Amino acid sequence: MTDPVDETTGTAQRLDTARRRAASMFQALPEEIHVLGRMFEAAGHELALVGGPVRDAVLGRSSADLDFTTSARPEQTEAILRDWTSGGAIWDMGRDFGTLGGVRDGVKVEITTYRTESYDPTSRKPQVEYGDTLEGDLSRRDFTVNAMAVRLPSLELIDPFDGLADIARTLLRTPVGPQQSFTDDPLRMMRAVRFVAQLGFRIEDSTADAIEELAERITIVSAERVREELVKLMLGAHPRGGLELLTELGLAAHVLPELPALQLERDEHHHHKDVYEHTLTVLDQAIDLESPAGSGGPCEGPDLVLRLAALMHDIGKPATRRFEAGGVVTFRFHETVGAKMTTKRMKALTFDKDTTKKVARLVELHLRFHGYVDSPWTDSAVRRYVTDAGGLLEHLHRLTRADVTTRNRRKARTLARAYDELETRIAALAEQEEIGRIRPDLDGNRIMEVLDMPPGRAVGEAYKHLLELRMEHGPLGEERAVEELRAWWAARQDG
Repeated sequence: MTDPVDETTGTAQRLDTARRRAASMFQALPEEIHVLGRMFEAAGHELALVGGPVRDAVLGRSSADLDFTTSARPEQTEAILRDWTSGGAIWDMGRDFGTLGGVRDGVKVEITTYRTESYDPTSRKPQVEYGDTLEGDLSRRDFTVNAMAVRLPSLELIDPFDGLADIARTLLRTPVGPQQSFTDDPLRMMRAVRFVAQLGFRIEDSTADAIEELAERITIVSAERVREELVKLMLGAHPRGGLELLTELGLAAHVLPELPALQLERDEHHHHKDVYEHTLTVLDQAIDLESPAGSGGPCEGPDLVLRLAALMHDIGKPATRRFEAGGVVTFRFHETVGAKMTTKRMKALTFDKDTTKKVARLVELHLRFHGYVDSPWTDSAVRRYVTDAGGLLEHLHRLTRADVTTRNRRKARTLARAYDELETRIAALAEQEEIGRIRPDLDGNRIMEVLDMPPGRAVGEAYKHLLELRMEHGPLGEERAVEELRAWWAARQDG
């Protein structure tokens, strides 16, 4: 058991470290930012760096975004920005919400007037009113760790809700009552679990209780915004923790119902493993198999397609579970059903077509390898495996390996050796035949020339036949390919 005194001392030390780290990083802000602060001060307005950039500085992380809040009204901000940019680029697409932006010498800023917001209980769209104080502006932020600001040009840290202490405690709380905060903006509930995944924080108990109570309210938020938060969660350093909370607090039931559906009731003889826990373990193992960020290797982390495929690979199991004679549990064709379910869910969440297609294809293929263990494949079967995977082969390698969660060490070693052997054979065939670019020995034009036929369905069928021969036997050479083509065509005519 942790000694409370030791824990308090540890928190105090982390708090002191955070203060010193933040002060150093604020001093290191680009000179253009200090200039901007002095210009607002000279014009009689307040300016403060706010939100994520302040939190990241306290955590010792750099932030590409520089978000500011000010007492100046938009027209006053615009005049200062024009001077600061010396007539350079300014954008005002967010003017209706009091936000303008500008860039100077490569330093990009966005500045929003202090504001308060009220919400229609049935809508996510806020009614914006300008505020008068920095503290009032901070009170409308999502969490205390994001409700800190640094005044410019003085670099004074403003922390009315003890966000610095919460960072030291790795704790998420809302600046105002959580029920009010989540009623005002339901997306904050998704942001809470996302911060667990990104930063490894934990949600304070009353805040978690409020999420569980109000989880259904997430349904009024647009699918696009929910998807953005889910993607950030999946790309975080701790996605499993975020997904567990998404399920435990009831949010997944509304945004990703396939996940809690994996919590199948175990049969009394335990003939099948816990699919939910298995899925989260597969996700962890898939992440471990990503290439290091910045390495340029295959499946460079964080790899969204691989992670989503690991998350979705078994979602077809609840719909396909059957209890056979002798208490045996089966999930026949769950990969096919799961691929269709994956496509449907990702479309509902407005994922782009390319990502959706890739993830669904990996779900469909994730069981293909298991036939290899029982009976090693012919070269033809190996070629088909590679051809079917296409550009997703490296993802399929990693997903297949991650899908081994058995506690039976002998079985795990057998599966690992079998996949090692398959990868070795794939590499050897690739070297021999450039397997990733397999084509028939004759193209469409040559087929039409040999058979003296016009373009049409028969040309495509002939092409497919030659591709089958190539897959089965490897390169044929033109002379034999022509013979095989003519023989196929003659048999077809006789039939």
